[in-house]
Amino acid sequence: MGNLVPLLFRPHYAERLPGIGHSAFMDTIFRGDVGTARGRMLAWVDALVVDHAVFRLCWANFAAVTPGRLYRCNHPTPARLETLTRRLGLKTLINLRGQTHNGSDALSRDAAARLGLDFIDMALESRGAPQRDRILRLHRIYETMRAPALLHCKSGADRAGLAAGLYILFQGGTAREALRQLSWRFGHIRAAKTGILDAFFLRWQREGEGRKLFLDWVREDYDETALRRDFHANGLASFINDWVLAHE
Repeated sequence: MGNLVPLLFRPHYAERLPGIGHSAFMDTIFRGDVGTARGRMLAWVDALVVDHAVFRLCWANFAAVTPGRLYRCNHPTPARLETLTRRLGLKTLINLRGQTHNGSDALSRDAAARLGLDFIDMALESRGAPQRDRILRLHRIYETMRAPALLHCKSGADRAGLAAGLYILFQGGTAREALRQLSWRFGHIRAAKTGILDAFFLRWQREGEGRKLFLDWVREDYDETALRRDFHANGLASFINDWVLAHE
């Protein structure tokens, strides 16, 4: 039976993202070239079928974090990226998925280059405790990027919410405001494994908010190990998030 499956639709390889757990393998049939008609076709088939971009054709999960400065969405198609660039005057695209080497990734990089956008890879985790070095690197990116910028992950629910919430805290906002970036409105499920992102903001609220600057807390007090130890996800919610909704 397996021999009857067209070779075209078999994953070429699985890519483990740096620093991300075993659940983040990236299946792809894409061979890495969008410079030819066949390569571009494979990129689109991979994006639409393997990476579920077919659902993103009519659903952007778009929102302004700070109008005129930072916006968020799911992984944009080239056409949507062009539309948003023209409408918002975008200068920078921040890719929270990291280098996945799949069709969606290749099409985004190609579109960003054509549109003259700065393309920044800033891989974040959706199911792990936010890492101190990545938080600090994201702060440096926000400080030096050309604005307006658009940030995206795959679905625009979890990593985009974390990055948006961190931006709010970097600007002096509250944990309550940051937590609004992680909500049902964006498809975020707090009871699933991705709820560790909410737990991060809540820990800051308990331990440091109103007593010290957020970045000082991150550098001096934040304990990733303790956050992982103390957080417990709901199994059913995690199943729905990981397998039914196929969030990355």
